[in-house]
Formats: sequence, C-alpha cells, structure tokens
Amino acid sequence: MPSSFKIENMPFSLLSEKEQEILRLSLDIGYYQSGETILAANSVPEGVYVILKGRVAESDVPGEDDGQQHLYVHYTNEDYFGGWSAIRGKAIHNFIAVEETICHILPTRVLLDLCASNSRFADYFQQSLSAKTEIQAQEGGDQDMAEFMLAQIKDGLIREPLVVLEGTTITEATMMMREKHADCVLVKRGNRYGMVTGTDILDAVVINKLDMDSDVAEIASYRLISTTSDDYLFNALITMTQQRIERVVVMDEGRLTGVIELTDVLSYFSSHSHVIGLRIERAQTVEDLYEAAHGLNDLIKALVSQGVKARFAMELIAAMNERVIAKLFGLVIPRDMQPHVCLVVMGSEGRGEQIIKTDQDNALIYRDGLIWPEMQETMNRFSETLISFGFPKCPGNIMVSNPAWVKSIGQWTQQLSDWSYLCEGEAQMNLAIAVDAHPVAGNAALFKTSRNWFLRHLKNNDVFFSHFARAAIEFDTPLTFFGNLKDKGELDVKKAGIFPIVHGIRTMALQFRILETNTFKRIEALVEMGQMKQEHGREMAEALALFIQTRLKQQVKRIDGSEDGIDQTPNILELSSLDKMERDLLRDGMHIVKGFKKHLTLRYHLGG
Repeated sequence: MPSSFKIENMPFSLLSEKEQEILRLSLDIGYYQSGETILAANSVPEGVYVILKGRVAESDVPGEDDGQQHLYVHYTNEDYFGGWSAIRGKAIHNFIAVEETICHILPTRVLLDLCASNSRFADYFQQSLSAKTEIQAQEGGDQDMAEFMLAQIKDGLIREPLVVLEGTTITEATMMMREKHADCVLVKRGNRYGMVTGTDILDAVVINKLDMDSDVAEIASYRLISTTSDDYLFNALITMTQQRIERVVVMDEGRLTGVIELTDVLSYFSSHSHVIGLRIERAQTVEDLYEAAHGLNDLIKALVSQGVKARFAMELIAAMNERVIAKLFGLVIPRDMQPHVCLVVMGSEGRGEQIIKTDQDNALIYRDGLIWPEMQETMNRFSETLISFGFPKCPGNIMVSNPAWVKSIGQWTQQLSDWSYLCEGEAQMNLAIAVDAHPVAGNAALFKTSRNWFLRHLKNNDVFFSHFARAAIEFDTPLTFFGNLKDKGELDVKKAGIFPIVHGIRTMALQFRILETNTFKRIEALVEMGQMKQEHGREMAEALALFIQTRLKQQVKRIDGSEDGIDQTPNILELSSLDKMERDLLRDGMHIVKGFKKHLTLRYHLGG
C-alpha cells in the first residue's frame, strides 16, 4: 500500500489488520487531467476513489426541465467518493476532476468483500448520517460517557419496593420502613399504588395531628411519576430534575417492578447537576439564586467535556434553566398576583434547545381586567435580575421589560392573529418566536387558552402555511463549499443547517396542531402521525443534533478563551478546526438539509 494512503482515516480505520492487508494489496492509482470525467452517471464504477491530490466535483445529469447541471459537492485531499455507486453497481452522478487529480482506487470486488466481512465498514458506506455518528461515538474517546448514556434502569439500579396494603396503620408502616432501612413505602389500594415518604409521615403526625393508628393509605400520594425498566438512566435523571423529585416508580406493562432513587442515578453520574438543583430549590433570596444560577456554566462545560450528546445536555440544562426562572418568578412576583399571570419562555428557550445562553426571549400573559399598577416596574426588575444571572439581554428586546411583550390574554391572542395575517418580515419573526412559547411559572391555563385558540384559528389555512414555511428555504445550503473547507474559513451553522430544520419542522407541527415545542419531539410526533417517514425523521434529528453538538464544542472553546466569558459569534463554525471526520459528517448533514428544503418547497408550493 502506498505510504501516502492514510489508513487511520474513517472508514478505513474500522478494518481489522487482516482486512487492512487485503486493502493494501488491492489498491490501484489513477491520474486525471483537469476537466476529465472520472466517473460518469449510469456507468459501472471501478470502485471507491480516495483523493491523494486534487479536487473533484459531483454533479447530476442536466435536467430535462431546465437543462441545468446542479453541482452537489466538491471533494478534496483525503476525501473519498463513489463508494455508494460501487455498492449499487451504477453511478447516479457525474464525478469530474476540477483540477489535476490523483486518486487511490479500491476495486469494487474488494470493497464488497470488505463490506461483507465488516458490518460497521458497510454501515459507513450506506451514507446514513445516523450510522456514521454512531460509529464516530463508538470510535471516539468518550466510551465511558457513552456507556453511561446507554445504561438502562434495569442494569442493577432498581430497588425492590416496600409494599403495604390499604388498612396498614401509620405505626406499622413506620416500623416496617425502619426495619427495612427504607425511606418510603408503596401503599396498594385496589389496583392503584400510592407513595408515602418519611416526610409525609412526619407531616401527618406532627402538623396534621393524625392518630398513629390511622390508615397509611390516607396520606399516600397516588399521582406517581413512573418509567420503565428499559428506559435510559439519563432520562430518569432528567425526569427527576424536571419534576423536582428524588424517586421514580418503575412499571412494566402495568406491573410494579420497583423504585429507582436519585442517589442511585447520581452514583453513575459525576457532574454536580443534583447539587445545583438542590441549591436552586433551597434559595430563599435572589442572592442565593444568583449563586446557584452561575453554577450552570460549570455544569455545561462538564457535560461537554464528558461527551454527553447534545440532545441529552439540552434537556437537562433546559430543566435547570426553567427551575431558575420559575424560582426567580416566585421571589420577585407578589404572591397574590402569581395566579393571575403566566410567564412564558420562547424561541430556543421555549423549545428547550438552548445550552449556552445566547439571549432571553420571554413574555408575560395576564388575566383580562387585571389591575396591577406595579406590573411593568416588576417586569423590568425581573429582566434585569435575569441578565445578572447570566441570561443575556435579547438584542431584539423580546423580554418582559418591553411592554410590547406584556399583554392580557385578549391582547396576546389578537397579536398572534395579526402576525399570522401579515406573516412577513418582523411579524413572521415574532410569530415564529411566539409559537415556540412554553409556560414556566404562574397560571399556565392563561397560555394554553390562547395557544389552543390560535391553533384552531390556523386550521386549513393553506395560504398562511405557504408564507410561513418560506423562511426555511431563504438561506443557501453551502454544499458546494465543502470540498475545500479549510479555504472557506467560517460557516454560520444556524443559517445553513439549524434554522431550516427548526423552522420547517415548526411549520409542520403548527399545521398538524402538535403541542410539543422541542424540535426533536416534534419530529417524533410527525413520524407517529405518518406525516414523516421514520428513517427521514431519524436522519433529520441526527443532522440537527450534529449541528448543535459541533457548534457547542466551539462555543465552549471560545468562552474559555474570552476575558468576559461570552462568545461573541455563537453560531459561527471555524471550519479549519474541524477534522476530516467532522467535515464529512457536516457535509452529510447539509445534504439532509437540502433534501428537506426540497420537500418543503413541494409540500407548501414554494417554487418561483
């Protein structure tokens, strides 16, 4: 094998030593002049081509409708092409040397033999982004964290429940808990289970003066948060964080399996998320909450350094941020006013997709006819306090300190209606932000009433959805630049990849009245409704996660290198810092975005 061939590059590094020897003995080499066709559409490929020197363009056959030839991608040093064509037996695109090019060639016969003997090598050539990212995670240096992410609740973490029947006295239950060294007991009443903790017993006896011979079933809580033994451990941690609880009941097919406790989860997880959560809950003053909120930055860095996938990190951080904002709401908003108002977060916060805080988008909806003279003054103080907590001021002033985002329920619903009629420019941007709203504190019914009205208002409004969807295809997909990434410098990954997916999925979610605001959950809902193929949905989710993860790594790096701890260019990817594998995945993700844009164009008649 020529010494110039880099076996350590994906996917060739997946081969065993014996398989690498086969590859070594089989490689050929090809020389091509500028403008020469290396592989023509509909021809039978020699094999897979790996560029040693030069640049190759992949393009389709000129279409019958417009006669135009569309360039898909450029390949440069160490890139490979033609693998999928070789496996299919026929090329579907043209591959032309843009400049003088030298390629290593792995013959089709050998490629097929290697694919047959090595399943991961074969998976990589399927051009499946989800397969490639999974392989990258397995081959990377984060196996320990990957094992944690894949750990299931049934992996030795379920505690056998202490169960008593209805009619058991408080005294008997307490004695059993002491004997079994348990801090909770499950009470079976008919076919239902309720939970009683040591704190519940203490409150019942000391505060409520119940007799010790009282039925323990009377003080049990029957609204249990449950999971299944096949669920992931990390999901259990997120659930406990969101629900502010320390234990979850495990149920399999309606049968009680056991209980999992926070201490068990934390034994697997080395970050201090639970400590931050406790500090948030115990904060009695704004100053206490300030200290807890600033601990989130260290948590984010820990999650990134430990290789936690972006989606899991987003869910955990979103839950933490929501608790900070809700706690501050409780400290700043007068108690007698809280039932009459609802605080919502919007945009990426509302979707639960903001990890590194870029800005705050929030609004206040209040009951029609509410008299509260100090409302705006209080909202100003709330915004300023959030800024001091590390939630940056919104450049567009979409915050409760701006009276335009503090409205009665009637004004809010009318505003949504007005934006939907205009649906262009600033009105469209505001509507896109607002439809991702999620209530975090106060009376959530105020928000839900306006949201449900607006969803009914949009029903069967094809003109609106056509206008609304158009924003998703406005930004170019920079596929033609990916052949020579190092020379291109920077890429705005939000415009190029994140926004088209988020807004396109947002449009479809609105059309089918999906209540979820998180993009990943919206995709899952669309797949369940049959509005998106499962494979397509999986690839879309993988592409979005890839863009967010790549951006997050560079954000953390820039924050660490800044004096003020702020990333001034949060959506910019410095392409020169990406390795070949990362560039390949990024390019594959952009192909998925381009395909999704075509789908939106057809679905919402956006051509022309």
